[in-house]
Amino acid sequence: MLAFLIKRTANAALVMLAVALLAFLIFRFFGDPVEMMVNEQATQADRAELRERLGLNDGFATQYLRFVAHAAQGDFGISYRNQQDVMTLIGERFPATFELVLVATVISLVLGIPLGVITAVYRRSKLADALQIGSIVGVSLPSFVTGILLILAFSVSLGWLPAFGRGETVDIGWWSTGLLTPSGRAALVLPALSLSTFQVTLVMRLVRAEMLETLRTDYVKFARARGVPAARIHWRHALRNCLMPVITLTGMQIGNLIAFALVTETVFQWPGMGLLFIQAVTFVDIPVMAAYLMLVSFIFVLLNTCVDITYAWVDPRLRDDTAKAGGGNG
Repeated sequence: MLAFLIKRTANAALVMLAVALLAFLIFRFFGDPVEMMVNEQATQADRAELRERLGLNDGFATQYLRFVAHAAQGDFGISYRNQQDVMTLIGERFPATFELVLVATVISLVLGIPLGVITAVYRRSKLADALQIGSIVGVSLPSFVTGILLILAFSVSLGWLPAFGRGETVDIGWWSTGLLTPSGRAALVLPALSLSTFQVTLVMRLVRAEMLETLRTDYVKFARARGVPAARIHWRHALRNCLMPVITLTGMQIGNLIAFALVTETVFQWPGMGLLFIQAVTFVDIPVMAAYLMLVSFIFVLLNTCVDITYAWVDPRLRDDTAKAGGGNG
């Protein structure tokens, strides 16, 4: 197990070094930091002094290693646009993105799991066919189209929910939350539904496939022969054996939701990290772009590493395969 952990940790470190190289190349080749930081009245001497102070005259390898060292400490410099520490800006926006992703994940599980069971148990019914067609539509529609349709329906036509913003928030220490206020909860509904649409269809299809396979097993047939109620077989025994892949998929999809929430946040003007990144691209705010890339990549790598370690803990054969591969390379 120790060899497996070392290998997975090393792989994660290599991935993060590659991402750091990409982020550093953005720093180095997209715009001149000096020209973006000084005002128009700055002289050439002022520019040369700032360039020397930032270490831009050093070699490529030296600058890259310095960037990696600073990134490991959470130091990505100052935002060109806001003139604030980059991690402070991201820390202010992270609670909004986290709450959006959290609610979207809960919606995907609350809707996706029952719908998957229904489409598997009643697979020849018109309801199951309608849900299958709906899942195809949900997968096919881009998230920004879904968001616009939700705004047209529930904000413009019905006037039930706000179309943009986060509503009123409450500060709990450094964390700001909208879940404790009526306007904050109302503002969260539409963006969370828009973000969860693809995830709902994904969970539904996975549960359906797993349920169809489980319902063919011998223990389900034996339970039916014993007269166990169908609802108990479907919603307790069979569903329990389908949840492991769903939990795994959900854990890995959290990184995707954080990464691709930027489209939803832009449509709904949700003040999260995604909207901050879009604004950074618009104004060529390189430090914010690099920090966002590094943070999202770290979340991806961390979640995938945790999933791999969990699999290895549950199934020792994976650890044995890793040990054999390591021995064979030697």
